[in-house]
Amino acid sequence: MIINRIGVIFDFDETLTSDSTSCFLESLGLDVQKFWKNEVNPLYQKQGWDPIPAYLYKMIEFSKSSVKNRITQKKLSEFGKKVKFFNGVQNIFRQLEQSAKEVNNTVEVDFFLISSGIREILMNTKVTKYFKDIWACDFEYNSKGEIVFPKNIVSFTDKTRYLFQISKGIFGPDSRLNPFEVNKKVKTEDLYIPFNQMIIVGDGYTDIPLFSLITRTGGKAIAVYNPEDKRKWPRAWGFVEEKRVSNLVPADYGKKHALNHILTMAVQNLASKLQLDDTIYQR
Repeated sequence: MIINRIGVIFDFDETLTSDSTSCFLESLGLDVQKFWKNEVNPLYQKQGWDPIPAYLYKMIEFSKSSVKNRITQKKLSEFGKKVKFFNGVQNIFRQLEQSAKEVNNTVEVDFFLISSGIREILMNTKVTKYFKDIWACDFEYNSKGEIVFPKNIVSFTDKTRYLFQISKGIFGPDSRLNPFEVNKKVKTEDLYIPFNQMIIVGDGYTDIPLFSLITRTGGKAIAVYNPEDKRKWPRAWGFVEEKRVSNLVPADYGKKHALNHILTMAVQNLASKLQLDDTIYQR
């Protein structure tokens, strides 16, 4: 049985847009460089914290200490509506769907988002409608809508869990009510999307487990970087040196740019292979 479906999985911050958490905190008047350097970094560099709960904890501390700038669910969701994306992002989803249909009109292209950012922001952006599901960090809110505790944390290898959920077809609101379902065995022929029919697009250290899993299982891993931020170039090049990704390109999704071309070629290549496999199977 041929599973005629392709999964394209994106990271969010520094992949589709700038660091949304930093931009949100900056909108509250916070000095974000000091926040990361003086508040968050020492927690994991000197006290052994995981970097992701470290920043969530410091956001909660900031919110509690601020009279005027309490962080609320409403503020996070309102900020999500203002997020500005890298060039071409808002058009890439429809374009990839159309590109796949050009070579295989029966194939489906599903998009997913796995991020260590704030889900309340991500769920309210202009591109939310294109994703089958979005996994990211989440807060518990009090009766006033203020953040009080991390509800969900998505860090490093946590991200791979959601690849398994995608592969097994475990996503959507109901899937969050049964977190242990991801451990169930699923026959190959019953998978929603096999790993070798997935494409991962990411930029940072938290994406390395995704890159490694997908590369090892025959999928495509694409690393992007901000050409204007030379401080992060060594990290981006490290993905290539360590053979974790298939390609490394600037985060520009415009039609005339390399990332757009690579994504289109990757989707069409998979769509073409599925059509060929299906033809062989039918014989």
